[in-house]
Amino acid sequence: MSEKSILAYFKSPEEAEAVSRKLQSLRVIDMAIDRFGKYPGDASYSGNNPLTGDIPSLATMTLNSQVDSRSAGILASADTSASGMSHGGDGGPTGRNILLTVVTDAQSHDQALRIIEEAGGLI
Repeated sequence: MSEKSILAYFKSPEEAEAVSRKLQSLRVIDMAIDRFGKYPGDASYSGNNPLTGDIPSLATMTLNSQVDSRSAGILASADTSASGMSHGGDGGPTGRNILLTVVTDAQSHDQALRIIEEAGGLI
């Protein structure tokens, strides 16, 4: 049996999870839901006091990002959404930043594509 993969983008984890439940009835070999962003690291800022704490960059506080290096922190802080003056929503990437990865057998592939598209996923 041959395998086919699908990368589908959603606006929220809940949308992707609803589709993943529907896809369980098909011959799904593997499936994962992940969030991605334009800057490296995890969103894990602990909220230290900026006057006394060690703040790696402006992006750590305003974008809630965990930067991997000083250079990445400078790059992220230069973004307009780090200043709070943009239409950046909650400070992170807006739009379709939830990725549903599905591996199916070839026979179920077309049906899986239809389920994803009907739920509003972008393939």
